[in-house]
Amino acid sequence: VQLVESGGGLVQPGGSLRLSCAASGFTFSRYGVRWHRQAPGKERELVASITSVGGGTNYADSVKGRFTIYGDNAKNTVYLRMNSMKPEDTAVYYCNAWGYYPDVADNDYWGQGTQVTVSS
Repeated sequence: VQLVESGGGLVQPGGSLRLSCAASGFTFSRYGVRWHRQAPGKERELVASITSVGGGTNYADSVKGRFTIYGDNAKNTVYLRMNSMKPEDTAVYYCNAWGYYPDVADNDYWGQGTQVTVSS
């Protein structure tokens, strides 16, 4: 069982990035997925989440209207599209999958994180 994030990097203010979270060993369709971030010296922050059924989404106020979380079940991957990026978006971004259905409810998986830096 593994979650692997990718797509981080350096971007200028106002730019865009798309992060990917690819799952192996389990199927995203039975899980909810969250993206968290943690900046140096700050607590981890929940950025966005999506449920496995119906794809209902929620966003932190700080990213609402700029970030979009969505999934591709065929690729077993969840994405975080980040637009109009700001220096305060600089952080390590983590993908987290939790079991949505009763038979997988005890499962909680985390990726290793990917660095995002917004700077000119």
